[in-house]
Amino acid sequence: MSEMHGTVHWTELNTHDVEKAKAYYETVCGWSFDSMPMPEGMYHVGKIGDQMVAGIFDISSMPEMAELPSHWLTYLAVDDVDAAVAQTKAAGGQVYREPWEVEGVGRIAIVADPTGAGFGLMTPSD
Repeated sequence: MSEMHGTVHWTELNTHDVEKAKAYYETVCGWSFDSMPMPEGMYHVGKIGDQMVAGIFDISSMPEMAELPSHWLTYLAVDDVDAAVAQTKAAGGQVYREPWEVEGVGRIAIVADPTGAGFGLMTPSD
């Protein structure tokens, strides 16, 4: 296993009001933001100086997320996201979104552990 396997790799805020969230984290945490286009919409990377600390994503236009409240989602690094998804299923967890590729980021899946706690699994790109 790599040193990263099983560690918190990234966290992001999924929200219905990106501008309000950005203003809050800028004031409270001192973050600045870089924005980048993604297929699902703009992605906003919170930074302290040059260090990326978290992402903010607008879920208001995603029908499957319309009823969810704004929430933080943590991603755990794994060496093989497909194997980790199979292990999740075998352990009684749930898969909300099967693995997919995000260019330049890695291979990602959204799952829940057997207690129902949701999170992301990610095999980061090199």
